[in-house]
Amino acid sequence: MMQRRISQQISVGGVLIGGDSPVVVQSMAKTFTSDVKATVAQIKELEECGCEIVRVAVPDAEAAGALGAIKKNISIPLIADIHFDHRLALAALEAGVDGLRLNPGNIRDREHIKRVVLSARERNVPIRVGVNSGSLPPAPDGGLPIVERMVGAAMQEIRLLEALDFSLVKVSLKAFDVPTTIEAYRAIADKIPYPLHLGITEAGTPQRGSIRSAVGVGTMLYMGLGDTIRISLTGHPREEVVVAYEILKSLALRDRGPTMVSCPTCGRCQVDLVELAQEVERRMATVGRPIKVAVMGCGVNGPGEAKDADIGIVGGKGKGAIFLKGKLLRTVPEEDLIETFMSEVQKLTGQ
Repeated sequence: MMQRRISQQISVGGVLIGGDSPVVVQSMAKTFTSDVKATVAQIKELEECGCEIVRVAVPDAEAAGALGAIKKNISIPLIADIHFDHRLALAALEAGVDGLRLNPGNIRDREHIKRVVLSARERNVPIRVGVNSGSLPPAPDGGLPIVERMVGAAMQEIRLLEALDFSLVKVSLKAFDVPTTIEAYRAIADKIPYPLHLGITEAGTPQRGSIRSAVGVGTMLYMGLGDTIRISLTGHPREEVVVAYEILKSLALRDRGPTMVSCPTCGRCQVDLVELAQEVERRMATVGRPIKVAVMGCGVNGPGEAKDADIGIVGGKGKGAIFLKGKLLRTVPEEDLIETFMSEVQKLTGQ
């Protein structure tokens, strides 16, 4: 049975992270931050599918200058992702961002970090100490294992923040390698009271990256670790949010949007179930209400699964039966199945 690690709670733009709060779903815009219109449009898409916090890259002064306008036009907290130049962090704070991500691997001057921390403390803005295995500080002896180097880099930064009387902290230790990432989080979990942001970095394209992330993030969540998650995929960030919620739903940690049960099909199936299931999934992508949907291909498990769902389809030869709340609603020709089904979904969800 899962027993969640209880961390110190912080607020990021009004979203509570840690303590007994639900695991928060984050993503990152993939537009040029300096393009305010495109960035706001993409963040709006993320809001629609349930993203609760969004991060944007701040590689230069032009991007930093756009943060204020972006923040005014979105409804979720905005995090500035800072690398190399502490002045960009100071500019982001001036622009009113809700949080910072700092990488201890590429901002190492203590005085520069001190300036950023004091400014964040003055504004009550949290900082994520974001360690990546690919951008660690140089190792003096070069011989420490990667997990020890990751934890060491995080702890050194955390101690600096604590010395400056700053405790609005969350921490991440990400690698592409799943066992390395899990061991790094396990190693630091008992050393600090702060919330942990989980992810497998550079996980890959949506198909493979989703699997890698589900194994890594899912394992850590089951171990009781994690207060926020971001799924890093080479694709539209909307896919990151969808996968994040599916991982959380599979562990009964969050309940948002449809839970879809669909059979793998076999020689008994007499409808085009693959196309049908994909179309149902596509059309329900923006449904936020938690409902259970079954799309089944034949009479073996179909009626049972459909009756157990809030709404379901059971395919037959050239037709399909629609079940609603466990009862047969109607049988319709295959060509009318999707439209009839989605009409009933709309009535059920109001969306």
